[in-house]
Amino acid sequence: MTRRLFRRCATGPGPLAPEDQAAVAAFRAMLAALRHPQPWTPGRTGDVAVRVGPFVERARPRPGDDRGPDTIAVALQHPDGPAAPYAARYRTRGWLRCETAAILGTWQSSYALLTHAAAGQDLPDDVGMPPAHYAVHIEASTPDTRHPTTVLRLGPYTQTGHTTWDADRINSALAGCGRPLTAQPAPFDIDDRERYADPYETDALALLAATAGVPT
Repeated sequence: MTRRLFRRCATGPGPLAPEDQAAVAAFRAMLAALRHPQPWTPGRTGDVAVRVGPFVERARPRPGDDRGPDTIAVALQHPDGPAAPYAARYRTRGWLRCETAAILGTWQSSYALLTHAAAGQDLPDDVGMPPAHYAVHIEASTPDTRHPTTVLRLGPYTQTGHTTWDADRINSALAGCGRPLTAQPAPFDIDDRERYADPYETDALALLAATAGVPT
């Protein structure tokens, strides 16, 4: 004879099973986190909780890259962060522009129940945030090294790999020119976009030669 074992209904008599107690405690902690989020302000370090449609996700702000009080650059993270198994991690979406109005507050582990990962899903194609692109700044040293002069801005780049590759190419070309110029990867300043040259329309070294007079 086969015996079938059924778990007790939650409304039945007796104490809750340990796994049910843990589920109830996690749910209560999630509700408390939603009702009383930990404050966050631009410029603070540490991950944040951000709304992505009906979900809440963990996001890591890009240090030093905030667009005033309204927008910052973030990278969406798996709720378990770097400890998440590789196969369970979200696909990489790169840096994204996130409106600060979508940020609930500092990330708390209790929010994990509200993530795509908790629902067994990856991040959707459209997370409601445009890419936070990258740039290369060619800077000239000045007596006040804290404030170098930017002679050429390249961007926006859509991938950090493109940014690093062009910066390395430019620095190699600058090595023998005898001028105090350096190419540095930098965040793309969307508010100053008219001052950038598109690196995908013209080769970066050609732009450098035409703008700064550096032979390549």
